[in-house]
Amino acid sequence: MLYAVFMSATLPPFPRSQDPSGEDELLQLSSPEDEPCLRADAARNRARLLEAATRLIAEHGVDGVTMEAVAAAAEVGKGTVFRRFGDRTGLLMALLDHSSRTLQADFLGGPPPLGPGAPALDRLRAFGVAVLYRSAEQLDLQLAAQREPTRRYAHPTVRGLALHVTVLLRQIVPDADCDLLALTLLSYLDPALIHHLTRDCGMPMERLERGWTDLVARVTATAPPA
Repeated sequence: MLYAVFMSATLPPFPRSQDPSGEDELLQLSSPEDEPCLRADAARNRARLLEAATRLIAEHGVDGVTMEAVAAAAEVGKGTVFRRFGDRTGLLMALLDHSSRTLQADFLGGPPPLGPGAPALDRLRAFGVAVLYRSAEQLDLQLAAQREPTRRYAHPTVRGLALHVTVLLRQIVPDADCDLLALTLLSYLDPALIHHLTRDCGMPMERLERGWTDLVARVTATAPPA
C-alpha cells in the first residue's frame, strides 16, 4: 500500500505528460465516497463502517478487523460490509484513503520541497521521506492491506506513486528509463521491507532516511549506458 492515489483501471501505466512540468501527469480521481451516484444512505453506511473499523484497530489492532467484527460494531448485516468493500483487503484499503489523499494533496499542491516550487531532485528526496514515515506509522495496517505480490504493482495506489516518481525523474534524468527507475526506487519504500528493516533488524528510521537520500543520489547521478 502502501499510498492511495486512485486512477482508472483502464489507464495505461505511466502515460507521457503533455505539460513540460509533468505535474498534469498524476491524475487525481475521486474515491468511492465522493462519487455523485453514491446514495446518501450508502455514503452514511460507508462512513459508519469505516468508523467502526477504526475503533476496532484502536482497541484490538489490525487483527481485530474482520468483516464480521466490523458489521457487529457498526450494527449492520455482514452482507452490507461485503457489498461496500468486497473483502477485508478492500476494507483495509479504504481505511488508508484519508492519509493517502492527504499525502497526494501535499505532493501535488502542498508547500515545497514535497510540493511544487522546489527542484525535482529535492521533491523526490522529500517524497521518499514522507512515504517512509507515513508507512512506519501505519505499518500493520499497510501490511494487512497489501495486495498479493503478483497484483501489487498493478494496483492503482502503486501506479499513482510510480507515476509521480516517474514525473520527477523525467525532469532530473530525462534520458534514463524513468518508468523502471521509479519502480526501483519505490521498492525501497515497500512496507514489507520497512517492517523487516525496522522490526526484524532494529534499524532506526533515521538510517532508512539516509539510505533513501543516498539511493536517490546514486540513481540520479548515474547516466544510462549508450
